[in-house]
Amino acid sequence: MSDAPVLVWFRRDVRLSDHPALQAACTGGRPVIPVFIHDEAVQGLGAAPKWRLGLGLECFGAALREKGSRLILRKGDALEVLRALIKETGASAVYWSRLYDPEAVARDTKVKSALKGQGIEAKSFGGHLMFEPWTVETKTGGFYKVYTPFWKMVKDREVEAPLPAPGDIPAPQSWPESDDLDAWALGAAMHRGADVVRPHVRLGEQAAQSRLGAFIAQIIAGYDTTRDQPSVDGTSGLSENLSLGEISPHQCWHAGQRAREEGKPGAETFLKELVWREFAYHLMHHTPQLLTGNWKADWDAFPWNQDERSAEVQRWKQGRTGIQFVDAAMREMYVTGRMHNRGRMIVASYLTKHLLCHWKIGLQWFEDCLIDWDPASNAMGWQWSAGSGPDATPYFRVFNPVTQLDKFDKDRAYVRRWIAEGRQTPSDTALAYFDAVPRSWGLGPDDSYPDPVVAADAGRKRALEAYENRGF
Repeated sequence: MSDAPVLVWFRRDVRLSDHPALQAACTGGRPVIPVFIHDEAVQGLGAAPKWRLGLGLECFGAALREKGSRLILRKGDALEVLRALIKETGASAVYWSRLYDPEAVARDTKVKSALKGQGIEAKSFGGHLMFEPWTVETKTGGFYKVYTPFWKMVKDREVEAPLPAPGDIPAPQSWPESDDLDAWALGAAMHRGADVVRPHVRLGEQAAQSRLGAFIAQIIAGYDTTRDQPSVDGTSGLSENLSLGEISPHQCWHAGQRAREEGKPGAETFLKELVWREFAYHLMHHTPQLLTGNWKADWDAFPWNQDERSAEVQRWKQGRTGIQFVDAAMREMYVTGRMHNRGRMIVASYLTKHLLCHWKIGLQWFEDCLIDWDPASNAMGWQWSAGSGPDATPYFRVFNPVTQLDKFDKDRAYVRRWIAEGRQTPSDTALAYFDAVPRSWGLGPDDSYPDPVVAADAGRKRALEAYENRGF
């Protein structure tokens, strides 16, 4: 059996370094066959994350070829594909990195049980999180439902040092057939938006490491302040790469720790943001309803507007609410595939509180439009903003998008970057929005900028009245 290959099943972990499953396979002395499966989970992705996945797989395949290996692509049910590959290659083991959303857990549990039942070694490894969800407990044995005590529990906990990339990936004597990535057409739903977003993508493991290095060297010292200023390059931007596992949280954590030891003031805030990601994943693991329903059951009776086709929802989706901070942030998303964190809070608050629309509408729209889409962070962010989630912003806290703009974009540089209407010489980025969005919207830079759907003060008043009437 020493010559029987190991299948390494890649999912949201398309990197070579700090990859425990790959490292274990490569040190076992057996041939290694990297595999990616286009299954129902991939089919269900939104337009932007599916397109970004395709780019990531292409880049990762090239990285494997440089190592004398290759990425085998197959489409179908995961268990059926793995069984077929085992039969074709004589593989005696399948290794993979754990995922934590309920669909992945159900799939992987089924796969592990079935493969073990036929005598195949089936083993899952960590790597997507710094702390496995079942290893962080309160003093009474439950899971944490509030972020601050969660942070206090893990902030001094040892995080495993990142593993190096394997020096060699042993190849089999012959390779199984692989699907053609282009034939999967993972970017089909992006349409013309792909050409607009593509220059803003930082693709692959090498780019992710460079991005982390530049952030630590140039930005992290002032991160406490710059992270809230949407017009400046003041964040790490690593959410895009973390979402596909082109970099690991362990690598980010240890870089942040070194920066803190060097006395860089913003380092601890960066570490807290990494732990916020962990917190979202732990909550998703323990309470998977976070993805599909109100985490706080008393919100089930709230009369959200759930009509996705309503005029106010369409204006919100188009970045035409008449509220500059909201519209600028939405347009940034269409042009870059990402949105500044402060913008995410503002657009989510406006949809759920000023417009009283269900947070699921926003969650699903982000799921379709963000190249850094992440199931746990997306759900946690929307429920936090709406007030229905764990450790949520209080329901009576309604962000004023006008005063927020005065505070974080005083000179309106962010607004000028993304909003073209009413300007004699709009910026290229503002004009790019009209190239990215569907033609069916019928929008152009010569249009008049709209009046607010709901003014900031009026929306706040309406939201508070609605909460009061429901007994909150």
